[in-house]
Amino acid sequence: MPFRKNHKLGFTSDKPFDKDPVCFKVAPGVKDKLKAVPDWQKRLRELVDELIKDVNNC
Repeated sequence: MPFRKNHKLGFTSDKPFDKDPVCFKVAPGVKDKLKAVPDWQKRLRELVDELIKDVNNC
C-alpha cells in the first residue's frame, strides 16, 4: 500500500536533515543507556550544534 501525498504518518520535520548520518564509537554499554534517555536524538543534535557554534572553519 503506497503512502498518500502529504501524509502525516511517520517522520516529518520542518528542518530537513543531511542524508548522511554522523557515526561515532562509544564505550560498551553507552548506546543502551543513551537510548533510554527521553528525546535523546533531539537533545544530542542540540548538544552538537552547541559544540560547533564557535568554530570558525565550518
